[in-house]
Amino acid sequence: MSASQTQMRREVLEIPVAVDRLLQNGGADIARAADAMRACAPAFMVSVARGSSDHVATYLKYASELLMGTPIASIGPSVASIYHRKLALDGSVCLSVSQSGKSPDIVQMAKMAREGGALSIAMTNDPASPLAQVSDHTLNLHAGPELSVAATKTFVNSAVAGIWLLAEWAEDDALRSAIRNLPAALEKAVRNDWPEVREALAGRSSIFCLGRGTTNAISNEAALKFKETCQIHAESYSSAEVLHGPVSIVDGGFPVIALGAKDEAETALAAVTDEIAAKGATVFATSDKVQKATPLPAIRTGHALTDPIALIASFYAMVEQTAAARGINPDTPRHLKKVTETV
Repeated sequence: MSASQTQMRREVLEIPVAVDRLLQNGGADIARAADAMRACAPAFMVSVARGSSDHVATYLKYASELLMGTPIASIGPSVASIYHRKLALDGSVCLSVSQSGKSPDIVQMAKMAREGGALSIAMTNDPASPLAQVSDHTLNLHAGPELSVAATKTFVNSAVAGIWLLAEWAEDDALRSAIRNLPAALEKAVRNDWPEVREALAGRSSIFCLGRGTTNAISNEAALKFKETCQIHAESYSSAEVLHGPVSIVDGGFPVIALGAKDEAETALAAVTDEIAAKGATVFATSDKVQKATPLPAIRTGHALTDPIALIASFYAMVEQTAAARGINPDTPRHLKKVTETV
C-alpha cells in the first residue's frame, strides 16, 4: 500500500475486510436483536440518526418496507434534545445509528424512545458508548478505527449490520446468502472507481445525484461526500422528483450520476436519466437499460437489497480520487471534524 495514499483511500480499500470482520463477529448480537424484534412484532419502526448514519437509516427504511411491509419513520432528534417532548412509541422498534454513539441528541432520543415503549436497538462502532448504554440491544459495527473525517467503512458496516438484522428478522435465506457473499463483491466494488465520471467532473462545480427506492439513500450519501471531500455542490433527488423543477438548472454538460440497483425501480430510473441526457446533460447511470445516458459498470451482489452497498463502495473509490485530482485532501475537509456532537 503506497505511503502516498490518503487515509480515506486506505479505509475504502479496507471495506471488504471490515464487512468480513462484522460477519465473523456480529452474528450473536444480530440474532438476539432479531429474536427480540420477532417477539415485539412491531407495526412500525422509527429511526434516529444524523448525516451519513441517517442515510443508512433511509436505506433500511426502504429495505424494511420492501422486505417485511413494516414502515420506518425518521424522527428528528431535536424532538427530545431541544423540545423535550415525549412520543408514544409503545410496541415499535427504534433503530439508532451513530458511528461514535456519543452525540447527545441521538442518545437523548434513543433514551426517550425506550422510555416511550420502543424496543431500542443501537448500531455503533463503540459498544461501550453512551448510546449503547441507553439501548436494549447494541450491534457492534466491527468497522475498526476510522480516522478519515469522511465516513466510509462505518457507513458500509452500518448498512450491512442493518440489512443483516432485517434478513434475520425476516428469516430470508436468499438475502442471508447475499450478505454472506458481500466481502467478495465489495473487493471488486472498491476497485471499480468510474474514471469516466472523474473525467466529466473536471472543472465542474455542481452535480445532481439520483436514486430511486433503496438507492435514494445512496444518492443522498453520494451528494454529501461530493460536498465533504471535493467541495462540489451536489444535490440528491429521487429520479421520480428531479423532473418536477430541479432539472431546470441543467445546461449543456451538466453532470448527473444516477445510482440504480437491479430491482423494479431500475427501468424508471433509466428512463429519467435518458430524458435528462437528451437535454444536453452529461449523465452516468449504473444501469445497462439506458439509451442516451452513459452506463457505468456496477458490481451486483446477487440480491437487489444488497446492490446499493456495492454501489456506494464504488462511489467512495471514485470520489476520493476526484478530490485528489482537484488538489483537495479528503482526510481533512475544511470546517469539519470527525465527530460532531449535536445537542
